[in-house]
Amino acid sequence: MKWVRPDSTDYDDTRKLFNAMIDRHPAVIARCADAADVADALAYARDNSLDVAVRAGGHSVAGMSTNDDGLVVDVRPMKSITVDPENRTVAVGAGVTWGEFDRATQQHGLATTGGRASTTGVAGFTLGGGSGWLERSFGFACDNLLSVDLVTAAGERVTASAQENPELFWALHGGGGNFGVATGFTFRLHELGPTVQAGLMLWPGAASADLARAYRELSLAAPDAVGSALVYLTAPPEPFVPEDMVGKQAVGLAYLFAGDPAEGAENAVPFRELGPAVDLVGEMAYADFQSMIDDPPNLYNYWSADYHDELPDDALDVIVDSARRLPGAHSQQLVARWGGAVAGPAAAQTPLQNRGAKWVTHPFGIEETPEGGQEAKAWVKKFRQDIAPYANGGVWLNFVGDEGADRVRAAFGADNYARLARVKREFDPGNVFRGNQNIQPAAS
Repeated sequence: MKWVRPDSTDYDDTRKLFNAMIDRHPAVIARCADAADVADALAYARDNSLDVAVRAGGHSVAGMSTNDDGLVVDVRPMKSITVDPENRTVAVGAGVTWGEFDRATQQHGLATTGGRASTTGVAGFTLGGGSGWLERSFGFACDNLLSVDLVTAAGERVTASAQENPELFWALHGGGGNFGVATGFTFRLHELGPTVQAGLMLWPGAASADLARAYRELSLAAPDAVGSALVYLTAPPEPFVPEDMVGKQAVGLAYLFAGDPAEGAENAVPFRELGPAVDLVGEMAYADFQSMIDDPPNLYNYWSADYHDELPDDALDVIVDSARRLPGAHSQQLVARWGGAVAGPAAAQTPLQNRGAKWVTHPFGIEETPEGGQEAKAWVKKFRQDIAPYANGGVWLNFVGDEGADRVRAAFGADNYARLARVKREFDPGNVFRGNQNIQPAAS
């Protein structure tokens, strides 16, 4: 155990999150190497009446992995990774990032649905559900869980699986960090890579409206192995971007085929026939694709998301209009295709509601200054207001900031929320783990 306090030389580096909009100062950060350290940290918090936050990757855009004047249980030192290629499983510590996970499993041509940014932590991503490029083929990250080890608020070490604490295991498929501090995960793996057909295509912004409609039709017709998203952005000053596009609005397509690269090339043809100005889709390492859109740290972020059963032309017009008003050079407007395994049999085994949605809109408001961050926040809120008539009310909590209790309930629906609240009552009756998308313990 390493205790990091405000007078420690590494305090500022240790407390910093990727989102510069979150600047909090915990009283103490407990850098935990194992479950025993976690239990000791929780006991210290209890004895000193300190609020508790839990940090793994630190990618919570709402800053739920830190607090002011409390204790942060920092599990980032837990970096173990053990791959069992014969049984296609992997056991990982709670401090592992998806980049580290992918590099280890890809040595054996295996993968499971991971984060779209390699710096995202496995723990928070998975406990919140885990939406990634492979979800249409393999389901969410939580759908591939075999077991979770965690330490409860009382310091008890428990394992949750289909056989052991099954109700807790169900709750951990999207219920977040409400029930304890996860210290280890075991996942099911699938054959994939290490080479896949994947990459990015890019068009000038003038094509925005036509591409929105074309993408809708082509992605609806694509097989489940195609994971994709349409991304409105400002063309970056990269060597592969034509000079006349740099700094202007552009439309990107992120594409991954979860299968044979040659088959993936065939399924990329309809998108390629739309005539991109930049075409980087080809055979590449899956782990490299997973890090292609890593978000830079130290920027001011505000995100949100909504689910959609359909995206009629009027909804697409709202998206395109919003994209023409991107705040700053880093903000993005993303439309992702769901379906396939997202809505498959595993959907009924999780508390997550509205998994039958066909689409997710995901505005990323990102700016370089505090003032710009507020403009980005206003842009995101305006888009959510405008797209609301076309949303089904569902929400992915890993995609959003602190938007209140109603949004938390919308992620699960009334019945699933009530069931989660009963699990919460059993494992955290005092709501120690409330620095998250919080589920209140059910009344006795």
